[in-house]
Amino acid sequence: MELGQQLNIISLSSVQVKNPHLDTMEEDILYHFSLGTKTHNLPEMFGDIKFVCVGGSANRMRAFAQFIHQELQLPGNSEEIRDICEGTDRYCMYKVGPVLSISHGMGVPSISIMLHELIKLLHHAHCRDVVLFRIGTSGGVGLAPGTVVISSKAVDHSFHPQFEQVVLGKVITRSTELDEGLANELLQYSTELQDLPTVIGNTMCTHDFYEGKQPLTPSPILIFN
Repeated sequence: MELGQQLNIISLSSVQVKNPHLDTMEEDILYHFSLGTKTHNLPEMFGDIKFVCVGGSANRMRAFAQFIHQELQLPGNSEEIRDICEGTDRYCMYKVGPVLSISHGMGVPSISIMLHELIKLLHHAHCRDVVLFRIGTSGGVGLAPGTVVISSKAVDHSFHPQFEQVVLGKVITRSTELDEGLANELLQYSTELQDLPTVIGNTMCTHDFYEGKQPLTPSPILIFN
């Protein structure tokens, strides 16, 4: 197993939440973000978001936000960007222009909680044409150290491209196929970068960091998240 870099991508033309009761609520509290529809003007704060980048570490996502601040040549001091979620210690969130940088902690439950509130946040803010990236380090099979892997799909412990979740006592299975067109576009962009090998591959995501991973892989390229 060798170290690689992981990039998962999802694109959303219009952020839809399949909950018919959401828009009838007097207030929706995004508890773990320390945000709410009554206490904050979410369309004003986040309506221009086009890219959401998430990763496990709070410090890394702050550093990433500072990097984007400098790359976009935004006014102000990148060292002074504020954590929008400073009212809670669960996640951190930084907005730099049209880019939102958020930490998700470690493990599927932590990521699930964050994504649940993030998707509602984008919905309440009336965001459109949003692209979501998950950025992080991973172990890899069949890769040189430092390789960047753009994920085409995420597979479970049995190599199936699906995610199972229990919702109100029922097991719900969702596809984990990612945006193929965007993956190819990113791969094309990578040719402009020197000394940064980039490939398209699969990501294995399990519920246990150590014992949930298979020792063999049916694919020549697989990274372990």
